[in-house]
Amino acid sequence: MAIQWFPGHMTRAKRQIQDKLKLIDIAIELLDARVPLSSRNPMVDDILQNKPRLIVLNKSDLADPKTTEKWMAYFAHEGHECVAVDSQTGTRVGDIPAKAKEILHEKIAKQIAKGMNPRAVRGLIVGIPNVGKSTLINRLAGRNIAATGDKPGVTKGQQWIKVGTEMELLDTPGILWPKFEDQLVGYRLAMTGAIREQILNVDDIAFFAVRELADRYWPALQERYELEKQPSDPEDSEEIVRVMEDIGRKRGCLMGGGRVDLEKASGIILRDLRAGKLGRITLEAPYDDMPVRER
Repeated sequence: MAIQWFPGHMTRAKRQIQDKLKLIDIAIELLDARVPLSSRNPMVDDILQNKPRLIVLNKSDLADPKTTEKWMAYFAHEGHECVAVDSQTGTRVGDIPAKAKEILHEKIAKQIAKGMNPRAVRGLIVGIPNVGKSTLINRLAGRNIAATGDKPGVTKGQQWIKVGTEMELLDTPGILWPKFEDQLVGYRLAMTGAIREQILNVDDIAFFAVRELADRYWPALQERYELEKQPSDPEDSEEIVRVMEDIGRKRGCLMGGGRVDLEKASGIILRDLRAGKLGRITLEAPYDDMPVRER
């Protein structure tokens, strides 16, 4: 199943961001720590041009901490400062303003040398839908000022938000790109909730999720659903369907004749995954031959 989603408001958001760039000191690129590469919009490099950038790995509380460390090393190799945060609880969110000022230290030092009183740092928060931009802004601002929700597409416009006296943030709608060249990207984003379920086949997404988890995190899957037999080959479709049916029976997803309601079971699997009930899981990791972007 091909996964595509590029609503009209995202096209407008792209133009609006480009119009505001001259007002921006630094871009804060927010990624999902569970899928850092898949949640990194390839359009952002063109949109942001050469603006200084801070990479923020959000939802790090849901991600495998060892793999998060590898991603931070990867982004450092790319030439970007990076911090892993949890915007829901506020873990390390307070590091963001300090990191931004650290990145801009030369610019700030020049202003001071000229006798200028440096104004508040102006940051642009950019990222795909449902990566937690508004929740992060509310945590930084210390008040509920940006609209939040557990589904993508909540933020529709732009607004400036003050973070203390030293930073101002421009909130923007999440932007996906028009076409996923690699369908794995689409499936991973769908698993983590970045794409509206109304346009998806939930069974397909859950099938992909179980296949990935059976390959990478079988103990977590086994413990959550009290499963017995691990698939000998995660690429075997029949074995993955069997696991989904086992999960459905464990959760009472039965229809007439004792058949398993796979759609209901699929919904349970995806909700558990997104809520962290399967443990701390990262669906992709950097590897030695991963291409490093020009910087």
